[in-house]
Amino acid sequence: MKAFDHFFFGLYPYICLAVFFVGSLIRFDRDQYTWKSDSSQLLRSGSLRVGSNLFHAGVLFLLFGHTVGMLTPHALYEPFIGSGAKQLMAMVSGGVAGLMAFTGVNILLNRRLSDPRIRATSKPSDIMLLGLLWVQLALGLASIPFSAQHMDGSVMLVLADWAQRVVTFRADGAELATVGWVFKIHMILGMTLFLVFPFTRLVHVWSGLASVGYLLRPYQVVRSRRLNLPAGHLAPQRTLEQTVGRPAMHVQGASVPASVEPVQGRH
Repeated sequence: MKAFDHFFFGLYPYICLAVFFVGSLIRFDRDQYTWKSDSSQLLRSGSLRVGSNLFHAGVLFLLFGHTVGMLTPHALYEPFIGSGAKQLMAMVSGGVAGLMAFTGVNILLNRRLSDPRIRATSKPSDIMLLGLLWVQLALGLASIPFSAQHMDGSVMLVLADWAQRVVTFRADGAELATVGWVFKIHMILGMTLFLVFPFTRLVHVWSGLASVGYLLRPYQVVRSRRLNLPAGHLAPQRTLEQTVGRPAMHVQGASVPASVEPVQGRH
């Protein structure tokens, strides 16, 4: 078990993060036309609207909650909330968000597998990714009863300490020797999602994060082509009368010389 913990919780996180960042950069540089979500909404939109909204709302909450909860040092929130109360709050809010996301991924997976047209246009990575997300969300929900067995928040503190060691390049995995198997599998699969990230449609998450920059962009400066041009520069230089030397008449909105006779075609 020491070798298992050392590899998956001491080395594997950095392998996944390296592939995550470098792979995303290479794909953006070489294959920008594949940088998209590959939506199948045109094929059938009804169930997609419900499933996608449930899934994305739940997953975004879980992603934010895991990031803040795991990476915030205990000393920062200890004066305001105890570890036990924090764990209870995480179990309740995470359980609700997890149920939302799990319901959504079930709808999306059933839609992709049961509709012949969507199935025919799906890539193997699309189905594989939905399968991974289904298992990951199921494991997250399954971890709630295990968390209820230690409401003092002790295991939560161990997991948070490991995550903080990862981002500060001090992880070795030894501190997770006593953690239950459901937590370990949940963490390994979560890191695997980062590993497959650059090779799937998940790359569109980067675009969603980058769109926040739109709120901070400077004003666009629009310069007119007519800037500094003299007044009346758009007026016609010569009229039709000046061109042909005779007055013009209007025929159904078009100006033609008055002396022009209609030509009768031969039948």
